[in-house]
Amino acid sequence: MQHLSIGQHIIQGIKQTSYLEWVGAVTTIACVYLAARQNIWNWLAGIIAVIAYMVVFFESGLFGDAYLQIYFLGTGVYGWYFWLRKKERDEKPVVSLNGKAYALVILATLALSGLLGLYLQYFTSSTVPYIDGFCTAVSFMAQLLMTRKILQNWALWVFVDICYVPLYIYKNLYITAVLYAILLVLGTMGYIDWYKEYKGKS
Repeated sequence: MQHLSIGQHIIQGIKQTSYLEWVGAVTTIACVYLAARQNIWNWLAGIIAVIAYMVVFFESGLFGDAYLQIYFLGTGVYGWYFWLRKKERDEKPVVSLNGKAYALVILATLALSGLLGLYLQYFTSSTVPYIDGFCTAVSFMAQLLMTRKILQNWALWVFVDICYVPLYIYKNLYITAVLYAILLVLGTMGYIDWYKEYKGKS
């Protein structure tokens, strides 16, 4: 009976999924798929997705993720511009981090995670301040690396997608939880495709 009630709860949650959450889910899938294919139109799909999820996350009390969408909106415009310029200059499409850059990315992500966790704990009503802050920090860094066409952005996306799935289930955002399970697969495919291109061009 317990498993049945949990299943019914999930089905009911899916039925009550808002229009904005559906829009965000569909356009996010389109964004990640196009990004994996290095199609510049991923940025337009991403801009639509972040506007939808900005509202969804704020209403769900995931304030770190809500604020993150504002950052995504800005990087969406920047990424679109940077990818277009890079294509015009015919530069090497995909680059990789060196050892020093790896360390810098990890340290910056951990520091940002801690700061965001503290902010969310003391200045918002978030029920998961440090988890929200950590996922926000990793996503922040992953998006930054993607705008510069750095291979390791996909490794960060895969990692944070694994973290997000249980978080969104906990917050009753079932469609978004399914979305991030799909993004986990697409992110893995993106890494493989970009790695092949990186090795082929190196």
